[in-house]
Amino acid sequence: MFEEQVIPLDAWVSQIVDWLVNNYRDFFQTIKWPVEQTLIGFDQGLNALPPWLVILAFAYVAWRFSGVWLALFTAASLVFIGLLGLWEDTMTTLAMVVSAVIFCAAVGLPLGIMAARSDRFDTYLRPILDAMQTTPAFVYLVPIVMLFSVGNVAGVLATIIFALPPIIRLTNLGIRQVPQELVEAGQAFGGTRWQVLRKVQVPIALPTILAGLNQTIMMALSMVVIAALIGAGGLGSPVVLGLNTLDIGRAVIGGIGIVFMAMVLDRITQSMANRNQP
Repeated sequence: MFEEQVIPLDAWVSQIVDWLVNNYRDFFQTIKWPVEQTLIGFDQGLNALPPWLVILAFAYVAWRFSGVWLALFTAASLVFIGLLGLWEDTMTTLAMVVSAVIFCAAVGLPLGIMAARSDRFDTYLRPILDAMQTTPAFVYLVPIVMLFSVGNVAGVLATIIFALPPIIRLTNLGIRQVPQELVEAGQAFGGTRWQVLRKVQVPIALPTILAGLNQTIMMALSMVVIAALIGAGGLGSPVVLGLNTLDIGRAVIGGIGIVFMAMVLDRITQSMANRNQP
């Protein structure tokens, strides 16, 4: 019954992407420009800083939000990464993650707020988010390369698409979970919709929003190795190089660097969320 392909969806998708490349290349380069400038700024800035200063800064943030033990773990993890010879790759990875998370937050927070305010918009947005979360990450790479070429910027753009849904979903969830009595109280005191959102709903929903930010950071880090397949640098490069050359040692140290960076960022953002519990 299904011996032959009846719906040539693959050909249609290829034709659409080719048409976009041929007719809207300037538009996609315009989209690429702010991401590229943000990434270059963070990458050059982090790699220009002395390692001890970066370690102290991360340790201070960890101590500020959690305590001494997390500060010591953060400092020890970053020192260990440096001793593995992965400091420059780690700073590049950190720049990619920070750049991706900034754009995810810039897009995801407004969309999450709009979805919380409108059931109809939430209904339209939900299947799109489902598709973004369930589509295998490798599927993003081919159109990203065709539209934006290879390199770190293409890796960040693929990461943005992959890591965007959690912050939208949890922003939506957090605002919807704010007790209606508090919203009505704010309105009763003469607050506009914007004032109620800014002074009542967002502060109460902040722990949930920060949990979404945490998940976005973790998903961005999970794309590091996959992004390295399209020329992105960072800690994914030793893993891919080790895979290509069957050098298990190189692949392992790259993986260890990713694990420790993920643990540091996860613990710090979790501590920030817990500290903001109402």
